[in-house]
Amino acid sequence: MHQLFVIFVAAVLVNNFVLVRFLGICPFLGVSKRIETALGMGLAVIFVMTLASVGTHLVYSFILVPHNLQILEYVAFILVIASLVQFVETILRKMTPALYQALGIYLPLITTNCAILGLALLNVIKGYNLLQCLIFAIGAGVGFTIALVIMAGIRERLEFSDIPQSLRGVPIALIVAGILSMAFLGFSGLVKL
Repeated sequence: MHQLFVIFVAAVLVNNFVLVRFLGICPFLGVSKRIETALGMGLAVIFVMTLASVGTHLVYSFILVPHNLQILEYVAFILVIASLVQFVETILRKMTPALYQALGIYLPLITTNCAILGLALLNVIKGYNLLQCLIFAIGAGVGFTIALVIMAGIRERLEFSDIPQSLRGVPIALIVAGILSMAFLGFSGLVKL
């Protein structure tokens, strides 16, 4: 149980996918303008990460390894992830059209989000079992969501700040992301992996 807690905390804080591993930067910068949109994207990423982690683990363990086809892990993982994103996109379109419109192009981009593929590959590299994959995926998704929501909150406040014209928009967002990244590096001694 202790090991699962360490995996979770490490994924959320110590090795945050966005602010420490620098995976998933495109939706991080693109969707982090409003807290509501960031939270919606974060929940979608948690859902996709969790299902993708379980799905890719099962495909790897029960199809690729027994048939000695590990060379196809990238292709297999991308197919699983793309299928899950299509599923999430369909659900959001039917259940919450406003969120679907707010996420725009960034929702289908979850398919090519390197954080999702990185999660699946890290599960293989670390040799996690199914439960560890599940905990790692939930932790990574929660960490991704926390980073998105913090960034969105800061960017909403920056709209009312007196920022030089040359730094408005993406430049100040990158500066804030760098400062957040340094802040998350402070968690590096929290757990030993």
